[in-house]
Amino acid sequence: QVQLVESGGGLVQAGGSLRLSCAASGSTFSIHVRGWYRQAPGKQRELVAEISSYGRINYADSVKGRFTISRDNAKNMVALQMNSLKPQDTAVYYCNFRTPSYRENYWGQGTQVTVSS
Repeated sequence: QVQLVESGGGLVQAGGSLRLSCAASGSTFSIHVRGWYRQAPGKQRELVAEISSYGRINYADSVKGRFTISRDNAKNMVALQMNSLKPQDTAVYYCNFRTPSYRENYWGQGTQVTVSS
């Protein structure tokens, strides 16, 4: 089992920045993919960014050039630096750790990000 705890959400004005962090505890030996998803009210949860153990990174088109995902293997952490935030980035952001096959798939409790115009 893996437990995930997010931090760093909050309220920011459009154009501002926030940094989200996610710390994992438990058995993460087989976890090779770490990422961030978000869910806005009335919408489905969507991938924001993910990074593999081999450094492969995937971003949603809507955040490319503005968000940066990074990982710290030694600390079992993943972070999301969000710059040039827009009101449409407002959502609950969830940390995700998983195996490539999704056989193991863990979620954090979510952290609210609100961007005011």
